[in-house]
Amino acid sequence: MLKFDEDAFRTQIASAVALRPQIEELVDQLLAKGIDNVLLVGAGGTYSQMWPYELMARERSTLPVRSAIAAELVVAGDALLGERTAAVFTSVTGTTEDVIRAMEYVTAAGATTISFTGHADSPIATGAHHSLTSEPKTWPFDMQLLLLIGRLLHERGEFDGYPSLADELVHLPDALVAAAEQAEPLAAAFADAHKDTDYYFLIGGGPLWSFTYLYSMCILEEMQWLRTTRVHSAEFFHGSLELLEKDTAVIIFQGEDRTRPLTDRAQAFAERISEDVSVFDTREYALEGFSAENRALIAPIVLDTVMGRVSKHLERVRDHSLDLRRYYRVMDY
Repeated sequence: MLKFDEDAFRTQIASAVALRPQIEELVDQLLAKGIDNVLLVGAGGTYSQMWPYELMARERSTLPVRSAIAAELVVAGDALLGERTAAVFTSVTGTTEDVIRAMEYVTAAGATTISFTGHADSPIATGAHHSLTSEPKTWPFDMQLLLLIGRLLHERGEFDGYPSLADELVHLPDALVAAAEQAEPLAAAFADAHKDTDYYFLIGGGPLWSFTYLYSMCILEEMQWLRTTRVHSAEFFHGSLELLEKDTAVIIFQGEDRTRPLTDRAQAFAERISEDVSVFDTREYALEGFSAENRALIAPIVLDTVMGRVSKHLERVRDHSLDLRRYYRVMDY
């Protein structure tokens, strides 16, 4: 597979899953302390990556769990923020400036801070009350967030499926490598067909709205300088559909949760208008070791792996490095 270090990939994913005992102990401490609300704080991709776990809690729990944009939180605040708040932060490098400032802000407000990163000596690790470290460059953070929110809801009597989910996550490295291998030829073909495409229309819903936003903004826009429109499948018929034309390159992300019919509806319409609709569907992957219920929960992780193959091939055909930036961390702002 193009630019795929299988050993490193397996090690990184396994290192996140291996945090289970620490996360479970942490949840016990939080509940003993009387935590009664959770803020999931991020910036860019780490902000959107929080949404499936806000949704997970909203569907199952009366516990207030809210995602927050780090920079906005600092200037606008949150009425729930206080000594009974658990504030969760993630950063691959542990140096994201907006996240660091947000951590300082919620700490001053009395919140208990939790960080997930790959660098134990980074500001986000050393500045948190509780820091859990995976292997460097481990991405995404869905494994840690699934364990944290899942365990929290389970201990509140609101998520009976947590033990099976946590047990099945040990199969994740194998399942994701198999998904990457299966996706490789599809990714190469997609990239070859879209070498000169400069605008994409992306649709996703439910727990995959997070990844839709992330892939649009963080990969296609930030890393490839391409123009995109991204829309939640439930909102597709309220404006954005007017942008579709016969040659519009549409990317649709399909999962296996109960919101799938919303994306089915958007897909059916998009295929009536555009002749260039690409569907990336987690149902197409075996995901050995995962039950139907838990397949739905790991869908963002699966598509991150699948679309990672697409990203590497877009980099190849466009001769545009995924590491190249014009402004981000290049200019002052």
